[in-house]
Amino acid sequence: MYRVSGKQLVSIALFSAVMAGLIVACAQRALDGRGTSIEPPAIADPTVASDEQNNIEIYHAVNQGVVNITNRGYQEGYFGVFPSEGTGSGSIIDEKGDILTNYHVVQGASQLEVQVENDKFPATLVGTDRDNDLAVIRIDPARNYRLTPVKLGTSQGLQVGQKVLAIGNPFGLQRTLTTGIISGLERPLRDSAARRTINGAIQTDAAINPGNSGGPLLNSKGEMIGINTAIQANAGGGSIGIGFAVPVDVAKRIIPEIISKGYVSRPWLGIQTMPLNRRIARAFDLPVEEGMIVGDVYRGSGAAAAGIRGAVVRESILGGVSLQQLGDVVLSVAGRKVSNTDDLQNALQDKKPGETVDVEILRQGRRATVPVRLSERPVEER
Repeated sequence: MYRVSGKQLVSIALFSAVMAGLIVACAQRALDGRGTSIEPPAIADPTVASDEQNNIEIYHAVNQGVVNITNRGYQEGYFGVFPSEGTGSGSIIDEKGDILTNYHVVQGASQLEVQVENDKFPATLVGTDRDNDLAVIRIDPARNYRLTPVKLGTSQGLQVGQKVLAIGNPFGLQRTLTTGIISGLERPLRDSAARRTINGAIQTDAAINPGNSGGPLLNSKGEMIGINTAIQANAGGGSIGIGFAVPVDVAKRIIPEIISKGYVSRPWLGIQTMPLNRRIARAFDLPVEEGMIVGDVYRGSGAAAAGIRGAVVRESILGGVSLQQLGDVVLSVAGRKVSNTDDLQNALQDKKPGETVDVEILRQGRRATVPVRLSERPVEER
């Protein structure tokens, strides 16, 4: 019989320990390879790759980061309340499961479901910015589930004629790729869900259809340069080659605040307004024909503290209203002329709550400048 010495037993034990350590290390490396994110396939330099190769590489690199969003809610109709369902697209923007999409994709949702490739997850609403028709939602996949974030590029320096690609879920068709060019820049975009006109939208002829909303508009490097938002459509609702995207730099500026606070903090004068027109100007013998009539001043607002005066309006028994006494007429804010609500929003867009702005008003035929301290727009006004 072969006898094992004490020294040999120690050697065997040491060898076993080393092998066990190697096995554990290999297993850990394998698990790490199944972590929360994966390195996307490389995209060749678009200046040397063929157009077809560039399209294929971008699709393989980005498509797993584009998700399908289902919005389930309820609508009230003539025959009562009934369930409704809509779909849209979104882009995974980080390894935590945050997804960038349009506000109108998730508007009014009582339940959100996100499909990542062939897997479905419930989603929660993180926050919204109705002014720019943007929202962030979040999924919580399994610990080792692989997520592929879409790289955020920049919307600075874009050129008309530049190649762009759109990935989304038109009419529920998963992760569809379309291509085109930038057809125009700095387009005003008035979406039905937004509170104001979105300035600086990107126009493209890449086919965008219902279901594409919230998906990424990409450059030839596979970077997101915009969020597909709206189309000019024919009677059937399909693409006619005129689509619009919110510039990605708008999203990059507000995403951190949406994630941290659930909303974007915006400055507020604290007034309700209506546009001044020629008929009203003549009726009250005003020396100007453009401006914003102050209809009401909110109690506790900066406008109230500054002494801004609202109009006196009388309601009739038939539901109509008439302007009995003219209040202040706002002519400019922070040095910018205002004649509609978009002008007013644009004059304040670079300001923050707590700052003071000069408001030029017309009061009883005389011009005056009043300093107003801006407050934060209240929840019901967001």
